[in-house]
Amino acid sequence: MFRLSLVLLALASPAHAQLTRQPPATTATAIEDARLVAFLDKAFDEQVATSPETQTALGLKTNYDRLNDHTDAANVRRRDLGERQLADMRRQFSPERLGPSGRLSYRLFEQQVVRGRDGFRFRKHGFPASTNGSPMGSIPVFLINNHRVGSVADADAYVARLRDTERVMRETAALMREQAALGIVPPRLNFAPVRADGRKVLAGAPFVDGPDSAVMADFRKKVGALSVAQAEKDRLIAAAGAALTGPFRRGYDTMFAALDEVELKATGNNGAWALPDGAAFYANRLRGATTTEMTADQIHQLGLRQVAAIRAEMEAVKRRVGFAGSLEQFFQQVRTDPRHKYPNTDAGREAYLADARKVVATMMTAAPRFFSVLPKAGLEVRAVEKWREGTASTAFYNRPAPDGSRPGIFYVNLADMTQSHKIQLTGIAVHEGAPGHHFQIARAMELPSLPRFRTMGGYGAYSEGWGLYTERLAKEMGAYGDPYAEFGMLSLQVWRAIRLVLDTGIHAKRWTREQAVAYFKANSSISDTDIAREVDRYINNPGQATSYMVGQLKIAELRAKAERDLGARFDIRDFHEAVLAQGALPLDVLEEEVNRYIATKKS
Repeated sequence: MFRLSLVLLALASPAHAQLTRQPPATTATAIEDARLVAFLDKAFDEQVATSPETQTALGLKTNYDRLNDHTDAANVRRRDLGERQLADMRRQFSPERLGPSGRLSYRLFEQQVVRGRDGFRFRKHGFPASTNGSPMGSIPVFLINNHRVGSVADADAYVARLRDTERVMRETAALMREQAALGIVPPRLNFAPVRADGRKVLAGAPFVDGPDSAVMADFRKKVGALSVAQAEKDRLIAAAGAALTGPFRRGYDTMFAALDEVELKATGNNGAWALPDGAAFYANRLRGATTTEMTADQIHQLGLRQVAAIRAEMEAVKRRVGFAGSLEQFFQQVRTDPRHKYPNTDAGREAYLADARKVVATMMTAAPRFFSVLPKAGLEVRAVEKWREGTASTAFYNRPAPDGSRPGIFYVNLADMTQSHKIQLTGIAVHEGAPGHHFQIARAMELPSLPRFRTMGGYGAYSEGWGLYTERLAKEMGAYGDPYAEFGMLSLQVWRAIRLVLDTGIHAKRWTREQAVAYFKANSSISDTDIAREVDRYINNPGQATSYMVGQLKIAELRAKAERDLGARFDIRDFHEAVLAQGALPLDVLEEEVNRYIATKKS
């Protein structure tokens, strides 16, 4: 899952890089393509201008003293902007006058706006405070990881954002109350973790006596590094303290009050079917997550077949290690055997991080045999911050800053090491780090000649499908040193197959949370904590969990086709370049790109 200290070198081989380039455009179409890129980049900049936080994440310092607008009026403005841009593009450009790359950009931008239009009526169906996160956790994460302080003005902007937090919380609380009035009430399971995250942010100075809170410690460190007079540093620290204990704290109290009020209306832990127009909402979410027209029932049946197939692979590994019991008994042995655990200590957490970094380094050493181009951006492995462990997922990836000021970050949640399995570490590090999300997301940001909405955008089925595909690819790359590590990879694979069953079960077939947990436990060796965290995530984010395996199966299908059609001419580096060289794509478009690569290689 993406949301990743190595310096990765771009090892481009011209012979391979040429294979996925579009046919040469005429001078006229090249000029028109360049004009379209300029138009789309301007459109991208206009969209980015609506989000101060996106501007900061991109390394800009415009609107550096503001946080995002969370009102519905802002949603309407963004929708209207996209519609205006689409109309302008259609007026100014004709696909017939564009080259292949330009036609693809035209098509993808058009699809993006239409997809947003189709989903706009469901914009209030998502829960802004859930086990998947809330502003009480996301604002501190944003400030700590994204807001750079290189001057007094930057520090003052940080303080302004601390004050602006009150507005964000007020807008979020208003949305939660409006949703509740419409019958859109979060599941009961959300409220305690969200409150716990908020309380952790408020733990420490200046809210109470003792060591600095996480936000204050971050601000103090950044201000301390400035080359300014101590009196100026003291002024900034005092201003941050006043902002934290004043508007920042009032904002959190506003959210606590909204949580208390809305929780009284929560009736259970139901899926999307329980929401107003829930079936249509879920169908829309599935289309967005998979970039296909697959129905909930088709996805459910696919999941059942994949669970059965991966269980058969797991049975084979179980026999290789000499375990005589049932697969379910082997799951339990893997869950509980101390050999597969790290100590539940800070030393154990550091050991996990060190091992994850070794996996990344190993994959980077092997990568040139499998990829003709590697991302230039750095990749770091970090533990999730203590104060957001309660609502952070098991592992995820944060993209690097385009200007190189921030590396890609592979985050892992190490809240309870008794629930972290050594045998899964390699597969997780591959998926979230190298050659998974980092090779796709960071690489896309570095693609030349594409409009920024493509290099910075994404499709869940493509991005998560790639991450899942690389878990199996890593076996070819030498990642899994023993049968247990391979079993750990298979446990991650079956995890994603289970997602197809559970997401559709919860949201279309009215499965209870208890049913979902029981099915998960019966078919997986992952820990009880991870199972509960995952099921809660699926309940709160309908459709998203289906993207992984749907995408992986398409990429694996396309690779098998390329191997079959090309025979001895198949080169894995060429195939991977065909998949990655155009950035994130809907699955039908990805298939077109791979077919073009096959035809080019045959000619």
